Amino acid sequence: MRLRAALAAIAAVFCMAAASDPAERLPDPAQEARAREIFRDVRCLVCQNESIDDSEAELAQDLRRLVREQVSAGRSDDQIKQYLIDRYGEFVLLTPAFSAGNLALWIGPFLIVLMGAALLFARLRNRTPDPELSDEEAERLRRLSEGEPL
Repeated sequence: MRLRAALAAIAAVFCMAAASDPAERLPDPAQEARAREIFRDVRCLVCQNESIDDSEAELAQDLRRLVREQVSAGRSDDQIKQYLIDRYGEFVLLTPAFSAGNLALWIGPFLIVLMGAALLFARLRNRTPDPELSDEEAERLRRLSEGEPL
């Protein structure tokens, strides 16, 4: 059992080592660390639920290269993210910025449920009670329940 765990750990280390090509890395460790931090917030547009730091898709490699170029050009993190947003849309960020459109997307479903509950409450509150049976209907019901012919 321990041997399997050890082999799995070694395989994971080799996979992580292979995931990042040393030739792509920036020569300045501070710039590379900054680029890696940005990678974690940029979505792979192919995988959609992975950051470009975790993805091995070709587009993720291109995006990593693009971010490294922007970092080495001296642009700030916000400028790099805005460049990516301008080019690919806000979906490229794993944590989108707060905006009125995003607020509507998050609050909209709750508002719809609240409006439905309010409508249901109003309908239940304002419904009219069932009318009483007339004497003729009551007699007919009594005969049916006792099995007498109509």
